[in-house]
Amino acid sequence: MSARNDVAPSTLGVELREEGVVVEYLDGRTTLYRGVPRTVSDTLTTGPGKETHILVTDPTETEGVLMYVNDLKTHDDILEQSGVGRVILNADEEEELFPGVTVRRMGGMRNEVVADPDVARGRVFVFVEDDWGEQSYEFVADAS
Repeated sequence: MSARNDVAPSTLGVELREEGVVVEYLDGRTTLYRGVPRTVSDTLTTGPGKETHILVTDPTETEGVLMYVNDLKTHDDILEQSGVGRVILNADEEEELFPGVTVRRMGGMRNEVVADPDVARGRVFVFVEDDWGEQSYEFVADAS
């Protein structure tokens, strides 16, 4: 069992709360991405070596798809059972994860996420975390 394959996501339950975003996996477990997300209108670049999780909700904001970017810790079978997808990118490689949501692997182990919520037809969240903390972001339409 490899931990380094792309895995297609499934539709998961999503609940938006004051304290954060709850995702319910296919196996019944839940996770809470804590905090009110900071808004981003164009591009988000993560810090080096940070875990990057991208969640796109449907228009009702009760379901969504969750992708891990370059996660090398979680085995394929666990991702498939939970419904979480994964994409593995090499340096300077880019992939459109969903319509309106693109991620690129930059040098220095950073990820660059570009999203347009109007094209995605739902809300686009990015959760960036490591052993010392987590940060939440939400892409919003550019007001200009």
